Amino acid sequence: MTEFRQITERESLRKHVAAIHIGGKLTLLQRKLSNCLLLHAYDDLTTKSSHRIDAETLCAMSGYASRDRDTLKAALRALAETTAEWNMLGDDGEEEWGVSSLISYAKLAGGVCEYAYAAPLAAKLYDPSVFSMINMRIQRNFTSGHALALYENCFRFVRTGSTGWWEIDVFRRLMGVDDSAYYEDFSKLNAKIIKPAVKEVNAVSDISLVAETRRESRKVKFVRFLITRNGQETLFDLGDDDAVRKSEAFRRLVENGVSARLAQRWIGEHGEAYVSEKLDFVEEERRKGRVRKTPAGYLTAAINGDYRRAEAEEAAAVSAPLPPAVPSEAELEEARREQELAEEARWRRACLEAIEANLEKRSSVSRKAIRDRFELGLTDEFEKGQFRRYGWQARGVFPKVHAFWSGLIPEGLPERGEA
Repeated sequence: MTEFRQITERESLRKHVAAIHIGGKLTLLQRKLSNCLLLHAYDDLTTKSSHRIDAETLCAMSGYASRDRDTLKAALRALAETTAEWNMLGDDGEEEWGVSSLISYAKLAGGVCEYAYAAPLAAKLYDPSVFSMINMRIQRNFTSGHALALYENCFRFVRTGSTGWWEIDVFRRLMGVDDSAYYEDFSKLNAKIIKPAVKEVNAVSDISLVAETRRESRKVKFVRFLITRNGQETLFDLGDDDAVRKSEAFRRLVENGVSARLAQRWIGEHGEAYVSEKLDFVEEERRKGRVRKTPAGYLTAAINGDYRRAEAEEAAAVSAPLPPAVPSEAELEEARREQELAEEARWRRACLEAIEANLEKRSSVSRKAIRDRFELGLTDEFEKGQFRRYGWQARGVFPKVHAFWSGLIPEGLPERGEA
């Protein structure tokens, strides 16, 4: 196995010249799920041997349909089969190399996901001088798995300003294309992977990248990325951490089952007033009996601006029979309406999953071209704003999204009643 040997120009940082590299053979959604699991567990990484999170909350954070357990199981399986590898200098100047599965195990039972990290890896993940967690809001902007993989592996080096030289074979492995003969040709690797990924990172993230190459015997053997910040906040740029944790919004979030790190993240990203407004909204929905399970998943959707999806999914989960008493016409109408909402939500999720599957097969250039083409067809400024913020998941734009994609996917989108 080729070593990940990092080269840096900053001698003062040689003690922590390290990175934890995560294998690239993860889909975009699987990579997002990995980051959400780490964010949830972060505060207890070195003090607890395992971590638990409500499965619906995890799905809402990661972008999965909350009823789609097969996709969630497949994602967790992929994380258990993916390796994380590090190479660094210790306090004694000796080189330390290590490898571990990304998560040591995971299980789903009773609507809860339990998972764990190997202790040596957990220690590295917890140390911000070795491993920097990424911004969940920025993560949501990515449409390409290769771009997100590049962002993650470069963001680890944001403090040094450069990744150092990676052997091309190492880089191909980080991007998950090491088993493809097509990408052994650097010109193809550069055109299809490097350039599109750098372009997307620079467009949607909090860092800017410049790729440089180094040749040996006229052949490109190494690549590195120069890194500068572009002004957006990062996970650890949250201002007064103590003040955030003493705030009323923080207390209410934790009481509603949100992890301390995620609560801190939300307040840092959106501000206490916005979070408090969403908490008030969810609590009002609970009083009306519309939040029938744990509120954390519903709250996640509300914070992310897609509370109507959570409302529809809550309706889809309703299976209790009508009370023995003869229902009124109004109650029957409400039951029919809930059923319609449930069916609509299932159909919409099935369509969006088909769209996501199609996008996963496309290059980042193709995905960007499709997105730009669709946005050009939007004439309403509100719709444009919704699409720019939420992408294909924007509920208010879904009829136009459906019409647009119906002509792009050869087999068509699912019909109502098929979901």
